[in-house]
Amino acid sequence: MDGSSLRAVGWARSLPLNNEVKTARDWAREHLDSLGWTTSTPETVDAVLLTVSELVTNAHVHAHSNAQLILTWDNRCLHIAVHDSSSELPTPRTPSAERVGGRGMFLVDALADEWEARPCPRGKTVIACFHLPEEKEQG
Repeated sequence: MDGSSLRAVGWARSLPLNNEVKTARDWAREHLDSLGWTTSTPETVDAVLLTVSELVTNAHVHAHSNAQLILTWDNRCLHIAVHDSSSELPTPRTPSAERVGGRGMFLVDALADEWEARPCPRGKTVIACFHLPEEKEQG
C-alpha cells in the first residue's frame, strides 16, 4: 500500500413510484449543501440536480419502478447512482422534434464528467460522476 486511504461519505434514499422527482432533487440539494457545494460550485449543483431529476424520472417513467438514489462523495468525484428494476440499459438519443421526451440521457451525457450503466441481478444501476470545477482544470 502507498499509505493513502480513501475516505468517502454517502447517502441513500428509496423513492417509490408515487414520489415526485422534486423530492429527490430537494434531498440531493440538502446533501450538496452539507458538502458546501451550493455556495462554492452552484453551476455544478445545478448540473447534479438536473441529472438526479433525469435519472429518477427514467426509473419511474421508463422502468415503471421505484428508484434507489445513492450519492457518494470520495473527494475526487460525486457519484450519483440510481437503481431501478428494468434490465434495459439507457443510451443517449439525439434530440428530435418529433418526440416529446427521450432527451434525459442526452442531457446526462452532456452534464456529467462521465457516466455508465451497469446491469444488476434485479435491474440496472446508472452512475454519473461529477468532479469539482477546480479539479477539472488541474486534470
